Amino acid sequence: MTSQSTVDAKGPGDNGPDSPSDSAPATTGLRGHPWLTLISVAIGVMMVALDGTIVAIANPAIAKDLDASLADVQWITNAYFLALAVSLITAGKLGDRFGHRQTFLIGVVGFAAASGAIGLSDSIAFVIVFRVLQGLFGALLMPAALGLLRATFPAEKLNMAIGIWGMVIGASTAGGPILGGVLVEHVSWQSVFFINVPVGAVALVLGLLILTDHRAKNAPRSFDVLGIVLLSAAMFCLVWALIKAPAWGWGDGMTWTFIAVSVVGFAVFAFWETKVSEPLIPLAMFRSVPLSAGVVLMVLMAIAFLGGLFFVTFYLQNVHGMSPVDAGLHLLPLTGMMIVGSPLAGVMITKVGPRIPLAGGMVCTAVAMFGMSRLDEGSGSGVMSLWFALLGLGLAPVMVGATEVIVGNAPLELSGVAGGLQQAAMQIGGSLGTAVLGAVMASKVDNTFADNWAEAELPPLTPEQLDQASGAVQQGIAPVQPGTPAGVTARITEVAHDTFISGMSLACLVAAGVAAVAVLVALLTKRGDNAEAGAGAAHI
Repeated sequence: MTSQSTVDAKGPGDNGPDSPSDSAPATTGLRGHPWLTLISVAIGVMMVALDGTIVAIANPAIAKDLDASLADVQWITNAYFLALAVSLITAGKLGDRFGHRQTFLIGVVGFAAASGAIGLSDSIAFVIVFRVLQGLFGALLMPAALGLLRATFPAEKLNMAIGIWGMVIGASTAGGPILGGVLVEHVSWQSVFFINVPVGAVALVLGLLILTDHRAKNAPRSFDVLGIVLLSAAMFCLVWALIKAPAWGWGDGMTWTFIAVSVVGFAVFAFWETKVSEPLIPLAMFRSVPLSAGVVLMVLMAIAFLGGLFFVTFYLQNVHGMSPVDAGLHLLPLTGMMIVGSPLAGVMITKVGPRIPLAGGMVCTAVAMFGMSRLDEGSGSGVMSLWFALLGLGLAPVMVGATEVIVGNAPLELSGVAGGLQQAAMQIGGSLGTAVLGAVMASKVDNTFADNWAEAELPPLTPEQLDQASGAVQQGIAPVQPGTPAGVTARITEVAHDTFISGMSLACLVAAGVAAVAVLVALLTKRGDNAEAGAGAAHI
């Protein structure tokens, strides 16, 4: 690992072996053309980013068709996020070692194949297994895409390319629920995954025709296998504890055993990273306060956004009774503001730096999540649209500015690892958000549902029936048995929806608190030396 002093010893005009300008040869025709390269990798990245949220709108249909519990549905999301998060840094080093073009193309083919396999699955277990494979192959795509951009674009245009790359990720993440709604309602939930097959085919053809192989001159010769195992085990234990805590109880020994094992795993991982010659994550990078703040900011943003979005889809479909398409259309203000706000945020960040836009964005996110905590069964489309639009406006600067903050504050030769960190932080945050807010929801429902049921003077339930009914209510579903009289059905539905909304409100308040903490973290960010150098070069 190159020390910070070595990096600082380079003058502004020196191009190290990993310098973008040094590795951006003159090209003719299609092969290696910078902007065509951007289009090629954007299609692959779009496929991976889209799948992070497109499944959210399909979750109710998947749960119903495959008879899945809330925990099962959570693992559809968690398995994908965890596989992505754990594999991103390793995948980036694989690209450095064997070439980013090959890594990208393998990721495209594997991701599309895993997507097709999910569509053919007839059990929740197979869906989760293939979601893991989706995450692993998606991890090959993301760092390889950034590596290809760095190697293809000259330094003075690299920031612009990364900005567009970030906008594609943001727009795809926000657009997932709408596309998912159309597919689920008019085709099937399986089509949400089948659509990746033709998209992957297009990305593969363009990649074969356009992408040029680039390999780092100082490629790694070994891989931190133990580091991978330690980080994977620590993450699994943490998320498993959060998901199972409602069933085990927060005071149960099993819950805290898994949490303790996770903490020990992270500590051992950090210690090992200081001893291995080629660590999975060079911890010296975190000596930069702005870089560390950028990583933490991505985690907090994803917890608030992706964790909150998980329950909004159940609220729209199961409480308001919307179709998947209507639910997606109600999220259009969120998508639209992210698409419109992303380029505006990019311009603003270029002019004033990332600190003010990022802090302001998280303020908007916190206010939006607080507003969403006030939603109830009678909330109209106008009120919902207001909070969804404000959420999109707040997320746009974070989506676009995170790469500049993290990559720009890393040593130039470690910017590929930094890019992997940025994506890993988002995936870890999304997984933790779904788990943490899911645990908050489940605990709230378990603590209030029985009392609400009794107060409504409904027929008593056995402990087993109460547990089954509580699981349904956590998804906004009224546990009405066939043949139940209309009057009793109405009371059960009212109790179920009120209980679900109380749980969702608490989850959104927690998300708002997380976003408020992120405001303080955003104040620690600043434009990195590498980003400033690129910006300066653009004026030459």
